[in-house]
Amino acid sequence: MWKLTLKGLLSHKLRLMLTALAIVLGVGFVTGTYVLTDTINKTFDELFTQVTKGVDVAVRTKASFTGQAGEQRAPMPAPLRDRIAGIPGVKAAEGSVSGYAQFVGKDGKPVTTGGAPTFGTSLGTVPEFQAAGTIRAGHRPSGPGEVAVDARTAEREGFRIGDRVTILFQGRPGEFTVGAIIGYGKADNLAGATMAGFDLATAQKVLNRPGVYDEIDVVAAPGISDQALRDRVQAAVGGTYQVLTGEQLAEEYSTLIAQFTKFINYALLAFAFTALFVGSFIIVNTFSIILAQRTRELALLRCLGASRRQLLASVLGEASIVGLLASVVGLGVGVLIAVALNAAFTALGVDLPSTTLEVRPRTILVSLLLGLVVTVAASVLPAVRATRVPPMAALQQHIVTALPHSVRRRALAGGLITVTGVALLLNGLFAGQGDRLLNVSVGALVVFLGIAVLSPLIVRPLARLLGWPFARWAGEPGKLARQNAMRSPRRTASTAAALMIGLALVSFVAIFASSIKASVNSTLDESVSADYILTGPSGGLGFSPEVVKRLAAQPEIESASGLRLGMFKLDGRTQQLAGVDPIAYGRTVRTETTSGDLADMVGGDIAVRENTAEEHGWKVGDTVAMEFPVGGVQRKQIKAIFKDNRLNNAYLLAMTDYTRHYTDQLDFLAFVKAKEGVTAAASRAAVERAVRDFPVVQVKDQAEYKQDQARQVDQILALFYVLLVLAVVIAFIGIVNTLALSVLERIRELGLLRAVGMTRGQLRAMVRWEAVIIAVFGAVLGLAVGVVFGWTLVRALHEQGITEFAVPMGTLFGFLVAAALAGVLAAVFPGRRAARIDILRAITTE
Repeated sequence: MWKLTLKGLLSHKLRLMLTALAIVLGVGFVTGTYVLTDTINKTFDELFTQVTKGVDVAVRTKASFTGQAGEQRAPMPAPLRDRIAGIPGVKAAEGSVSGYAQFVGKDGKPVTTGGAPTFGTSLGTVPEFQAAGTIRAGHRPSGPGEVAVDARTAEREGFRIGDRVTILFQGRPGEFTVGAIIGYGKADNLAGATMAGFDLATAQKVLNRPGVYDEIDVVAAPGISDQALRDRVQAAVGGTYQVLTGEQLAEEYSTLIAQFTKFINYALLAFAFTALFVGSFIIVNTFSIILAQRTRELALLRCLGASRRQLLASVLGEASIVGLLASVVGLGVGVLIAVALNAAFTALGVDLPSTTLEVRPRTILVSLLLGLVVTVAASVLPAVRATRVPPMAALQQHIVTALPHSVRRRALAGGLITVTGVALLLNGLFAGQGDRLLNVSVGALVVFLGIAVLSPLIVRPLARLLGWPFARWAGEPGKLARQNAMRSPRRTASTAAALMIGLALVSFVAIFASSIKASVNSTLDESVSADYILTGPSGGLGFSPEVVKRLAAQPEIESASGLRLGMFKLDGRTQQLAGVDPIAYGRTVRTETTSGDLADMVGGDIAVRENTAEEHGWKVGDTVAMEFPVGGVQRKQIKAIFKDNRLNNAYLLAMTDYTRHYTDQLDFLAFVKAKEGVTAAASRAAVERAVRDFPVVQVKDQAEYKQDQARQVDQILALFYVLLVLAVVIAFIGIVNTLALSVLERIRELGLLRAVGMTRGQLRAMVRWEAVIIAVFGAVLGLAVGVVFGWTLVRALHEQGITEFAVPMGTLFGFLVAAALAGVLAAVFPGRRAARIDILRAITTE
């Protein structure tokens, strides 16, 4: 049987190569994902080891909580450094600070990073700490007028020693002389981040850290271990502070990066598994058709004494070899994909230090097993069917290629699977029981399986409807194409299932993106009364509050209000709030109160959204215990309760309190309203005049802001399209594969058609229209499923501000047309093969 298995593989090389291609692409994406994230993690491990070089012990305040911007910690009082320096076993102790600092290029534009931080920091003077950053040119900055620039930024922007550069801070911009170019070992920067280095006194002043430190680094005296010194320092400073060894500090930094790469890993693996899931339908279809064509061969083997178990082992053996070979090729393709993804990160500004690609044994094992398991699992059902072929089939002249299935049984099984998938999906979206993401993912997969099981039941009526135009206007080839699509519902449905999944996901993403844009537009129309909205650089880094101060001083401006975002803890749970000036904010953002007034927050305290107040049973005058990064737990009085306008956070904190409880002061947005009677040109000129010294600030009226938000959504949408195109390509391969196998299966029929007068062109047209009907059938199912998924997700995210359900009809119609064109292309090779069939050979083939 083993020789028979190999012979079967060699006799179906082309057919199985197309099947293997689907596995190659899926496994390649899995391999590429692991190689990329492992390489990034290795790179940062080496980088942070370099950055923390010379630090034996680090002291900082404990993180109150972790927010979107990372861990938030209160600064430490400067006298703590002297106290630590006096602990026995401490050779040296030095404080450091860091914060927002953004260079302005020679062209007057802000230096952006594609999302990486733009930060300033103090540079150590202790010799042991200077090893972390290497001075490649110039000297360490000293005095208030000098700055060190990371080597990558200096190279990209053309900064040289002695150049004057402008830097943006939380307060006013500053001008400095480049005194040094600095690197980190072999790395030119910290993974794409820009770095401005100052002496300690200057850094404390420009980074809004007067008289405090963010971290105190310690060097151990000779003869004392890092662990022993850590324990001594911890005992001396008490439980308010966190004390780590330098090794632990590097590991913590690496862990933070690992959390980021874990997100990338999960996201890319989701697309890879989608591709493999789509590919599994192709495998099922391919083996089903091949085994159906070999019915007489399998029956003859039964007559010669082969058992069902031997037949099953033979078919699964073929699948195992195909899966293993495809997985090996997929490993090589995956390394190339990792290189391409790494290049994409560099293009986005995340400039990783060069290092060798990390291909771990886990990556090889998982990739090989995954490809093998998916291939074998997908071939089980066709293999089991093959064992049921009766020996007498070898003596029959006409072979039945598909065993009849009970419609009732299929409907019951498909309905049960679909209902189960919908239940899992809804539980993940609405109930939130267990792992929500897992429930949604598994639910979506199960729904796809259920629809795939049910789809053969609607093939005949839908194919009849979709094929009607071809039957009417394409003549006999069109009529035969429609009949061919209707003749084998299970084959048509399974061929279309792969495309159905791909287009369902693509249309779902398009609908969700369209709904986000519609929701943003609706929110702005209903909530914002400002004429202009100011934003910071891409990535949500924020900008200096000095901008709002200058805007408020312009005679053409009625009101200017900044909005800052911060995290706090309530009853042990991390929440988000917005810091606002209640008077100015009330003039620029429509906020209807049900009790109290925003103006009552002038002296401090909070306003709470109506549904949040109802949830906690709060009313105006009640106090809420809120834990802040600076100041710890503070009781804030509720001064107003407001209706949800889909823009406000659940909590509004008075700006006077925000400045006390948060170290960093950056406006996330600013709303500007012109005085009545001032022309648009005059008000715009006033705004531009106020932000002249802050090139990072982008000024937009409401229409421009809507366009900008739409552009950002479209950029993300394009990324999803690029990743999902893998599934669509695999579905395209499936149509080609099925049509090619179908041509071989119907070789006698095609020969007879040629014998009775059908031309080669008509034969190609018949195959082409059949492919179009199959592709459009899959597209219609996919679009329907995508619309349902989109509507469900929008409903689930109503409380998060996605309130408008918008279906981009033009885009979905474009997908339908693209599917039809894909069908035309998929039919090229099978059509040519059908047209080349020798008539005499075909009509004598059994």
